[in-house]
Amino acid sequence: MPGRRAKVALVLLLLLLGCSLSFALLNFLFPLQVQLAYSPVITASDGSVINAFLSPDDKWRMQLEQEEVNPVLKKAVLLKEDRYFYYHPGLNPVALVRAFLNNTIRGKTTSGASTITMQVARLLYPKERTYWHKLTELYRALQLEWHYSKDEILLLYFNLVPFGGNIEGVKAASVLYFHQSPKQLSLAQAVTLAVIPNKPSSLRIGVQNQRIVAFRNKWLEYYRQEQAFPEREIEDALAEPLEATRQEAPRVAPHFAYRMHRQYRHQAIINTTLNRQAQEKVEKLAYNYLQQLRHKNIHNASVLVLNNQTHAVEAYLGSADFTDAAHGGQVDGVRAIRSPGSTLKPYLYATAFDVGLITPKTVINDVPIDYAGYRPENYFGNYSGNITIEQALATSLNVPAVKVLDELEVHRFIRKLSQAGFSQIRKESSQLGLSLILGGCGVKLEELTNLFSTFANQGRHTPIRWLQSDTSAAQTPLVSPAAAYMVNQILTQLKRPDLPHNAHNSARLPKIAWKTGTSYGRKDAWSIGYNKKYTIGVWVGNFSGEGVPELNGTDSATPLLFDLFNTIDYDSPETWFTAPKGLSYRSVCVESGKPVNSFCTSHTTDTYIPGISAVAKCTHLKRVAVSADGKMAYCTSCQPNAGFEEKWYPNYAPEILTFFDSEHIPYQQLPLHNPACSRIFQEFAPVITSPTAEMEYILERNEHQQLMLHANTHNEVKQVYWYINNKFLKAASPTEKIFFEPEKAGHFKISCTDDQGRNTDSHITIRFIGG
Repeated sequence: MPGRRAKVALVLLLLLLGCSLSFALLNFLFPLQVQLAYSPVITASDGSVINAFLSPDDKWRMQLEQEEVNPVLKKAVLLKEDRYFYYHPGLNPVALVRAFLNNTIRGKTTSGASTITMQVARLLYPKERTYWHKLTELYRALQLEWHYSKDEILLLYFNLVPFGGNIEGVKAASVLYFHQSPKQLSLAQAVTLAVIPNKPSSLRIGVQNQRIVAFRNKWLEYYRQEQAFPEREIEDALAEPLEATRQEAPRVAPHFAYRMHRQYRHQAIINTTLNRQAQEKVEKLAYNYLQQLRHKNIHNASVLVLNNQTHAVEAYLGSADFTDAAHGGQVDGVRAIRSPGSTLKPYLYATAFDVGLITPKTVINDVPIDYAGYRPENYFGNYSGNITIEQALATSLNVPAVKVLDELEVHRFIRKLSQAGFSQIRKESSQLGLSLILGGCGVKLEELTNLFSTFANQGRHTPIRWLQSDTSAAQTPLVSPAAAYMVNQILTQLKRPDLPHNAHNSARLPKIAWKTGTSYGRKDAWSIGYNKKYTIGVWVGNFSGEGVPELNGTDSATPLLFDLFNTIDYDSPETWFTAPKGLSYRSVCVESGKPVNSFCTSHTTDTYIPGISAVAKCTHLKRVAVSADGKMAYCTSCQPNAGFEEKWYPNYAPEILTFFDSEHIPYQQLPLHNPACSRIFQEFAPVITSPTAEMEYILERNEHQQLMLHANTHNEVKQVYWYINNKFLKAASPTEKIFFEPEKAGHFKISCTDDQGRNTDSHITIRFIGG
């Protein structure tokens, strides 16, 4: 007997070894291939599906992840399909024998023996139901058990099980039938999804709901008998109506979804940072707001919301109406390249703060100016004369911004813009000039919004986070915390022209810093705002590029910006930015914004950056030696030994004097300088403003056209002398406009000499056409 048992054991061992070797050989010759093509799914930060796309084989097959498996659905499926799933090796011998006997005795298929693993094998390798294919299915089931864990096999089942039409997998079914995540399924919904795969073609949700409910309740009674779920939950599930129908896949934030799909096309699940609630509020607000603008021929709006703490995109609106094909609703305005208008000015001033050119109280000239033919104008066409930097930024004046850019130098500012991620500006850097600060360049809404988020983060620029998996915290210091704070304080002021009409009467005016912008031709209206939590960028206009007379950042974009802040961040605490280290305060002269001098009588407090900001004292007055009767001024070269006194006079720049004269603004003039003085002054020589130097003028020969001569001169100048090609033309007062008619074409030398002997030359070219 012992010898016989040993022989049996040996035979069994050899048989097992043979089977194992055969399986290994078959596994090598016919390897298991599990390559599922999933529907790309875009999820919000809470995990809900906000958008989805068909799989490459045109199926709605959304990948279910392990943490999304609903325990109720899992329990219902295991009890119904394969209660011994976690105990068998892929096939259930008892069930196989029972099914074989029943089917043989009755001569037809009356019961099945397919385990969940075998069903997965059949779904992976669909074949006709024959005995040979059943054997193949058994082999594939063993392969699955060899290569995957039980939970992984069950997950494959949940991802492949059919639900009618082109819907596969419980996640697609949950989203398309119930518009919710599988984790949120009720017991009734879970059992519904558990029973449909048995008859996916005859149990179609939305078409045969009554049959489905009857079938569902039959299984709920079975679960009651098995005491699988609490009695109260069974009762509630039995009473729950089935009102579901097949719905379209979610289409929240379509521009954002298409962008994420293109950018991460190889990911089945794209877990984004989008805040679904914020997104839906933005979509509703922008759509309703745009309806109010349509009668003005304004048809498009775009919005981007960034979280300043996480740098994540919380809302993304490419256009207010994606379905508006007549007005380019499918254009993504967040990525479109548009003219920024005045929105780059805060960054310019912050950069100038950091290099010591200016401080908020620095006084700058706001008067007409000419840069080799480029003559910037303020938005409303008027000028302020002398104005502080903070007033110039708060009121968005153009001329002071161009002057600051000229002092800073264009190429230097372009480098700063490139550092901030402005791609189009980087591409066109060689073609850009002073006009870029007034919108003469191309930017994107996402670039501008992220730039303003930098001011909310003490000058640190961080790449936008699109996905929850983005962990890059790389930060680039664009401006100092002190410069960022100065800008924050200026952009929070409410006494400014870009406050929407009637906004002062609003009880819901948000506490934000913001800047508006309107592009040339009124084609783009911008309003970018931020507080400690959010930065919101708004663009309003027409994707067609059509300008609208009523379009401007103040009344077209800012009301929507305010509504967005009041809705998204309604309960925000009233905390604000605090002064950082590296920022100090000093007393400056009101007249110049420079540290006070002995003659300064009006003082104010200014912020500055120690070691960076200029420390030169105020020079808005200068001491002048004048005769006893006050009619003659002396310099050190002609000052008499006696018979004179020293007085303080305003130290105006020549362009300010020209502005005062043109606007008929009275000012204190210096007495005539001693005519007997032989000293020739080189400082404050006349500045020829017309004609523009180095320009070519094309004139009609028979029209007798004339060119105007004009120069800015110093306060003490009473008369200037004009020369054409070294030939005297005329003497005139400094503010008088002189005209001359060229007699022939060619190069001309224009000279202007003041009564102090200071001279300036300018060269132009004349060309005639016609006649």
